[in-house]
Amino acid sequence: MALQKMTAQKIIEKKKKGEKIVTITSYDYSFAKIVDECGIDLILVGDSLSMVILGYKNTLAVTMEEMIHHTKAVSRGVSNAMIVADMPFLSYKINIHEAVRNAGRFIQEGGAEAVKVEGGTKICPTIEAMIDADIQVMGHIGLTPQAIYEFGGFLVQGKTIEAAKKLILDAKSLEESGAFSIVLESIPWQIAKLITKSIDIPTIGIGAGSYCDGQILVINDMLGLFTDFKPKFLKYFGDVGKSVRDALFNYKIEVEKGLYPDREHSYEFPQETLEQINDWFENMDIEEESNKRKV
Repeated sequence: MALQKMTAQKIIEKKKKGEKIVTITSYDYSFAKIVDECGIDLILVGDSLSMVILGYKNTLAVTMEEMIHHTKAVSRGVSNAMIVADMPFLSYKINIHEAVRNAGRFIQEGGAEAVKVEGGTKICPTIEAMIDADIQVMGHIGLTPQAIYEFGGFLVQGKTIEAAKKLILDAKSLEESGAFSIVLESIPWQIAKLITKSIDIPTIGIGAGSYCDGQILVINDMLGLFTDFKPKFLKYFGDVGKSVRDALFNYKIEVEKGLYPDREHSYEFPQETLEQINDWFENMDIEEESNKRKV
């Protein structure tokens, strides 16, 4: 049975029905196509590609152009999942006009169906402006990687009473602003549970425990492809990194030993005319043939 295209409204309906929302972060056509075939609800083209794909030390270096480039690639491979594009650092907090224009580029050029922005109550006027422009918005609170210099690193958030209160109030503000869902990153599960109970839009957890309405992981992380660091919440659901290394090692060995390519993986000239080309080759005058081609 063919899957139906996922939308923001359907994501909200899943929460109402008590159905878990399965999301993943992915960055290219090949992986996005596989993810979509597996019935994942939502694909986030995350600014984490700054580290995972481009090799920067944090998410701050990735640009709008790079994000749109990867969003385009993902959108080409997806038919069913909802595609959300992460708005990168400085693309939506300078002024509201620029924020709406940049968000619109992800929809118009990138093929996304929504954008994600980091921040709590302060970002709400920007979210409202985006929604007024018919752009769906996913919120993101807790550990917001674009603010790591403010936080002092990738640290768990909401660990004090005041910090926990702020997270709950921020979530309410994001809901009131029209966000269709909120990512909760690296916060105590008890606070995530309270937030999830207090709002009618879905919470998507990453390092926020099991009481969120859905979960998200970076595909390169959960497959063991990106192993520069491993946060507490990360579980390896496969060791594709090892499989890739094994495959490359075997390829190297076979090429060095002359085992690859064998006849099975080579094209063949028709046998009935092979003798003719061999005779021509053996008697060929290279200089004469070269001069013929010049004429």
